[in-house]
Amino acid sequence: MSEQVGVAILGSTGSIGVSTLDVLRHHTDRFRVVALTANRDVENLFQQCLIHKPLFAAMADPRAAERLQDRLRIDGRPVEVLAGMAGLEQVAALPEVDHVMAAIVGAAGLLPTLAAAQAGKRILLANKEALVMAGPLFMAAVRQGGAELLPIDSEHNAIFQCLPSGFVTRGLDGAGVRRILLTGSGGPFRLAPLDQLPDATPEQACAHPNWRMGRKISVDSATMMNKGLEVIEARWLFDARPERIEVVVHPQSVIHSMVEYDDGSVLAQMGNPDMRIPIAHALAWPRRISSGTAFLDFSQLARLEFQTPDFDRFPCLRLARAALLQGGTAPAILNAANEVAVQAFLERQLRFTDIAATVEHALTRVSGHPVDALATILEDDTLARSAASEWIATRAAGGVR
Repeated sequence: MSEQVGVAILGSTGSIGVSTLDVLRHHTDRFRVVALTANRDVENLFQQCLIHKPLFAAMADPRAAERLQDRLRIDGRPVEVLAGMAGLEQVAALPEVDHVMAAIVGAAGLLPTLAAAQAGKRILLANKEALVMAGPLFMAAVRQGGAELLPIDSEHNAIFQCLPSGFVTRGLDGAGVRRILLTGSGGPFRLAPLDQLPDATPEQACAHPNWRMGRKISVDSATMMNKGLEVIEARWLFDARPERIEVVVHPQSVIHSMVEYDDGSVLAQMGNPDMRIPIAHALAWPRRISSGTAFLDFSQLARLEFQTPDFDRFPCLRLARAALLQGGTAPAILNAANEVAVQAFLERQLRFTDIAATVEHALTRVSGHPVDALATILEDDTLARSAASEWIATRAAGGVR
């Protein structure tokens, strides 16, 4: 039997982290859990440590790390606990780790994912913000560190599977690719009357018709900001010009994305809407392993629909494409403002339709800069969060239910 592959999961208590652990438990002969991390969810990370027996655990919140360490010590578990952003970065670069699942939601995942790239790991990228915020810098780190980058987002994983081997060296032109088609369900408000959207609740926004996801990404799906961020991510992952990346609304979430070739052929990747499928693909690539999911039953597929996205209904999609075309730190500004706005919406401090208004305000208020250093990105990220917070404070007086 070959040596086990060491896996670190950044964000193991989130939905992607939990799904990754579910896949890994079916393949303990191939993989070993070396490290698990969380923000401040002590109870769930403690339970994961009991079950999966990692060598290391890290928590972004130092106080939470202390509580975790105390509980593990009392239970007699020999797990080394690390704390803070430095702890997350250390876990991502451990010599015992071969694969890093980058599943921390939001900008908080940028630095540890960058550490994994610099350390030459295979990165299973679920944290799209690393590319949205710092696309050129992150891809340079991947090349310089000799890292492997495999996408976990169902759409980008689908595109990866539809592209020919060696497309990285040949480029999309050399591979005969005409277009990349990102599919999105349209979320829970695809058919909702527009005049009802301002009063949409967090519960309604998080009730995705097909996918089971965390609250933040569920809201991003409802606004289709998630798809906008994926367009930016695809630009860097596949070195694709923006005009070659299109979004198609596909309500059934069966076709996860498509690649159109110069000869008129279109290759599509299909499967049930379950994140364990792209996770299993990236863990074992270029081999295939069981994901533990149900297989697609074609007899139950009544129809597959495709629509052009409505920018009046989904202004966040328009804003994301504009930020991509503007370049520089504009995507980082977009992402930062969106994170602040979504959190305010989830806390009932902002109306659903004001998420896009908050992002647009930040893009107008904060001047972008060339992406020449990580410090520049982080500075504009901070400015965008401040601008968004100020805007939200002025809107909160309008009342949010």
